[in-house]
Amino acid sequence: MATYSIKDMEKLSGIKAHTIRIWEKRYSLICPSRTNTNIRLYSDAELRKLLNISILVRNGMRISQISRLPDSVLGEKVAILAQTTSKIEDLSEGLISAMIEFDENKFDRILSNLIIKFGFEDTYIKVLTPFFEKVGILWQTGTILPAQEHFVSSLIRQKLIIAIDSQRDVPITRKSNFLLFLPEGEMHELGLLFIQYLLRKRGYSTVYLGQNVPMDNFPGLSEKLSVDVLVTSFTLSSVRVNAEKIVRNILLSFPHTKVILTGLQIKNFSFQKTHNVHCYSHVHDFIQAIEVFD
Repeated sequence: MATYSIKDMEKLSGIKAHTIRIWEKRYSLICPSRTNTNIRLYSDAELRKLLNISILVRNGMRISQISRLPDSVLGEKVAILAQTTSKIEDLSEGLISAMIEFDENKFDRILSNLIIKFGFEDTYIKVLTPFFEKVGILWQTGTILPAQEHFVSSLIRQKLIIAIDSQRDVPITRKSNFLLFLPEGEMHELGLLFIQYLLRKRGYSTVYLGQNVPMDNFPGLSEKLSVDVLVTSFTLSSVRVNAEKIVRNILLSFPHTKVILTGLQIKNFSFQKTHNVHCYSHVHDFIQAIEVFD
């Protein structure tokens, strides 16, 4: 069973540590254990309860009312809200809760309801993108296990593959041909898969090479493929250090091709960009760009 500090609880729930302490003292909502040095430690069950409480409070329920509810009723009220709420914070916290519990059914139910309500594109941009940002912070600070991040990434990847496949019958109506790949060492492909979905949905032709593609493949690729735009992503800082070399090799193999760089690391790039190299750190900027490519 995992244990969480009060700072972890604050990061995961969005409720200030000071407020958590007051609620403990005044309402006995959650009862942490204590170390020999009197430091609070919270369990998975207490974290789930606090996440539920934060959702109910955000939706107008008074903490004094919540304190009188049994845990089972608390969960039922949150489940009902999950079917009707459009608040991003509530939906994101529901996904966080499912991730911490390794609850595939709960995660899939929330995500499927989101897709039905908002459509896949808006769900990814408005809910999953801020969710990923929060998960990244939690992972970096050691608040969640890498296994929990892998768990949700796998589930979201399945949804992305289904969404891309659903665009198979969309006619190719745009002129530009896109080649998508991740450079050597890059394994985080969710963002690039979403870009493939966006392109296919808008009638572009795509070739998707996937993760960890060796640079020595590119001279041969340029002979076999007609490529107008090449898209790659830099998520890991360890790969970013080779970004200039990677881009240079791309331009040698595809000298007349537009190159689009995406991912968390591109805001940290320092190399000199050329007229045919474009960087988009946010998906909104990328969408605006591809709308006028042809």
